[in-house]
Amino acid sequence: MKIALIGSGSMATAFATRLGKAGHEVSVTSRNAKSAADLAAATGACVVPASRAAEADVLILATGAADAIPALKALGDLSGKVVVDITNPLTADYMGLTIGHSTSSAEEIARAVPGLRLVKGFNTIFASLLASGAAPAGSAVTTFLAGDDAEAKETVADIARSIGLAVTDAGALKNARYLEPLAGLNIYLGYGAGLGTAIFPTWLSAA
Repeated sequence: MKIALIGSGSMATAFATRLGKAGHEVSVTSRNAKSAADLAAATGACVVPASRAAEADVLILATGAADAIPALKALGDLSGKVVVDITNPLTADYMGLTIGHSTSSAEEIARAVPGLRLVKGFNTIFASLLASGAAPAGSAVTTFLAGDDAEAKETVADIARSIGLAVTDAGALKNARYLEPLAGLNIYLGYGAGLGTAIFPTWLSAA
């Protein structure tokens, strides 16, 4: 599958690493040309201009939450495109969220850039864990996917499974209001509580 990464930071690098190994055709576009070039050199991804990003089958939005809407708008018409929002609206110290309760980063993106087939996902996984794919024996790192387009969500689920992740359907896009605070808790536990970045949230059944 052709997958375009929007952004060139640690999460984009982790995605490029795993997606490339899984056989996907990965491209990256970023306002930071050097960072994009470094990512491409490290992972084998192809750097493309913003005007070509929409040629991919799926776009993964791997920017900071504050940059997400401008980054998408810079790509031109994205009507009907499957876009994965991995952002979290974090405060400057990473220990809180700037929005929540009545909306989410994902919902704000959907409102600002109408026509996207938007799926929230991968936002509860640390970049280092995504890159390594490490998980306890007999299990897999879990991503939660929320979205209003069932077909788009299944496309993203297929991508997640192709890189070895377990998938939990988290319902409608409005449930990003729960996933973003869950990511905030995971970040607190990882950094604030000193548990490190080899942790991830999941749900287990006693049945």
